[in-house]
Amino acid sequence: MKKNIFSRYLPQTLLVIASAFWGASFIFTKGLFLSEEAITPTIILTGRMLIASLFTLPLLALTHKLKPIKKGHLRYFLILAFTEPFLYSICETGGVQFVSGSLASIIVATIPLFIPFGMALVYKERLKARAIIGVVLSLVGIALMSLDDSMSFSANPKGLILLSSAVVIAVVYTLILVKILNHYSPITITCYQNLIGFFYFLPLMLILDGSHLAQLSFSPRMWLMLGFLGIFCSTVAYMFFNYGMKHLGATAGSVYNNIIPVFSLLLALAIGQETISWMKVVGMVVVLIGLTIAQRKKV
Repeated sequence: MKKNIFSRYLPQTLLVIASAFWGASFIFTKGLFLSEEAITPTIILTGRMLIASLFTLPLLALTHKLKPIKKGHLRYFLILAFTEPFLYSICETGGVQFVSGSLASIIVATIPLFIPFGMALVYKERLKARAIIGVVLSLVGIALMSLDDSMSFSANPKGLILLSSAVVIAVVYTLILVKILNHYSPITITCYQNLIGFFYFLPLMLILDGSHLAQLSFSPRMWLMLGFLGIFCSTVAYMFFNYGMKHLGATAGSVYNNIIPVFSLLLALAIGQETISWMKVVGMVVVLIGLTIAQRKKV
């Protein structure tokens, strides 16, 4: 009985843990920008992918779980890695550079709302009214979170544009992931994503920001934050997420992204990186109401 209960709730449990790691990723990324003046998004992302690959490849070698890419699937992996981690991480990390970690996380939490639109467009799944209502409410909530207590617009527009782009890219990623989920284990998909992603990021980082490397401290604090992002956020979280998606489906699995901002805000408050305001609370409540309506069985 215990084994059956454990197996039944394992996908849900792993998705919650993945959301916690991703929620923390916004705070750790913001911490890198605050502590390393010369660091850039491409340096952070290249470091994440390098650490993730160095962690995943030996793990797969020990467990013998690295399977070759099947004929005809290489294009899916190249596009998959180009969307996430490459394009998505550039937009997400760049967005965090300009807005607070909690606002970034609440924008990213709207990803599940847009996945049904993508599924309807690409796979002809029926689009329900609750999805549209959820999107509208969530956008209103994000707008409220972008205001300060004096009702003035406080969020950097560049950050909002980058994070909104990340949401669109994440939807595309999910639509591609559906194509290969049943052919590979979650850890294999994650490994190929990180490895291909590293080779996408490396030349971009060297060309754009190579001169910044000499200005970094390379302190233990910096390496610890990069290590957390690379191992737990770019590897373990994606393994858990892919496992949950494989067992629960794309729409149900992606719903767990909704709790990312809860973890982000709690951690940011705990370490003093952010302070709470009534406008931010109201905005978050409106977003969560939109998310709840979008996932109800009946409107």
